Amino acid sequence: MMARVTEQERTEQAQDKAKGEERPAPPPERESVTERTARIGGRDVSYRAVASTTTIRDAAGDPRASVFSIAYTRTDPGDPAERPLTFVFNGGPGSSSAWLHMGLVGPRRVDMPDGPTTPPAPYRVIDNDASLLDVSDLVFIDPVSTGYSRAAAGQEAKQFHGFREDLESVGEFIRLHTSRAGRWASPKFLVGESYGTTRAAGLARHLQQRHGLYARGVGLISAVLMFQASRPDPGNDLPYVLSLPTYAATARYHGQVSGFDDVRTLTDQVEAFALGDYATVLLQGSRASDAVRRSVLERLAAFTGLSPAFLEACNLRVTPQRFYKELLRGQRRTTGRLDTRFTGIDGDAGGEAPQYDPSYAVIQAPYTAAVNAYVRGELAFESDLVYEVLNSDAVRPWSWGDDGDNHYLDVASGLREAMSWDRGLRVLLASGYYDMATPFAAAEWTLDHMGLDPSLAGNIRMTRYEAGHMMYVHEESRDRLAAELRGLVTGTAEPPE
Repeated sequence: MMARVTEQERTEQAQDKAKGEERPAPPPERESVTERTARIGGRDVSYRAVASTTTIRDAAGDPRASVFSIAYTRTDPGDPAERPLTFVFNGGPGSSSAWLHMGLVGPRRVDMPDGPTTPPAPYRVIDNDASLLDVSDLVFIDPVSTGYSRAAAGQEAKQFHGFREDLESVGEFIRLHTSRAGRWASPKFLVGESYGTTRAAGLARHLQQRHGLYARGVGLISAVLMFQASRPDPGNDLPYVLSLPTYAATARYHGQVSGFDDVRTLTDQVEAFALGDYATVLLQGSRASDAVRRSVLERLAAFTGLSPAFLEACNLRVTPQRFYKELLRGQRRTTGRLDTRFTGIDGDAGGEAPQYDPSYAVIQAPYTAAVNAYVRGELAFESDLVYEVLNSDAVRPWSWGDDGDNHYLDVASGLREAMSWDRGLRVLLASGYYDMATPFAAAEWTLDHMGLDPSLAGNIRMTRYEAGHMMYVHEESRDRLAAELRGLVTGTAEPPE
């Protein structure tokens, strides 16, 4: 005799089936393990590389995302718990970790010269003598929607596209990796570039509060920690003031300013002027006298290489886009954003803004080819997904916080809190003179204004490089920055400059 199914039971069965269809099983976690030796710091370093995906789950255990990472562990004898562990990521938002991975920190890097044009293929990957792997194990993280990292089936990617959401997902990955690798006892470090510095500063505090995980050091490469210092808006003159030293350095590099023996001498003088007379005139607005305004205008022209007429037309406030276009307009050239040493050629030389960033165009192909070939070849991780090297459009709109579109995100205060909680936390700030994406004066001004107790001032080290946003494309800067990062990890940094 067959049991009779009631209408209520049919409804419940249909609901259970629908729930099952809405929650498909996540793809299994994958990993590829390879071992090799690289020449680092003048000696051979043996290591194990693990390219893998990690499933991030919610409180109920349901999958939210699959996060791709590449972890390098030295295979030399020794206690792993005593060896530092450094988590590395880039910025964007929407960038994979390919840039720091293949340009500065990883055991292998793309071989490309520091030049004004894209080098021809083939693009080689070579041992990175400047890698940190000789002093620290490394984990390169691709946040959701970058690299091979994706939201789980049935989940919306946009739930990861925001400042707080990003901290939670990346922080959860760090917790998982630390637990699975048995590295809770290891000294831990965070290294980020660009928006990755926003993430690193935020994570330093988030990991303390949420997981009781304390970083011993934070590396901030091309930093943006207080967005008010970088976003010129009506009523916000701070970015004009803090961009001026980079404008001057750029003008000197391209021969539009003379009379200064070195870039530091010039920028120190310009920074004093920017924070003094220039800032005063901008704050005074129409109250500034004609004589004072004329004096500031003449010095602006002398420091930037821009004509007084153009500066007057801009009301003494030159946006970055206008600067890129105007400085070399007479030569029918533009300057770069990530690195103002590089120049571009627009179809319309009379336009308001550049049509592209020549400094990104030069490095895009070599890094994209290198990371794709390296991951599939040497690391033997196969995937038909697009490896999203830079996927900025896909993460827009990015949520900057809880206060709406007009909110200027500030993570410097959180970094101050993290340093106050852990008074041994060290911070390295590395900035390029020719970086207009995150100007060096803005980054340094931010740390100067974070309200850190004077007793902790010695825990911060600031360095500058004669290159741009990705200063490691410049060989001398790469080697020096690598030495600074090594000092951060080992605690052997020399006294500040």
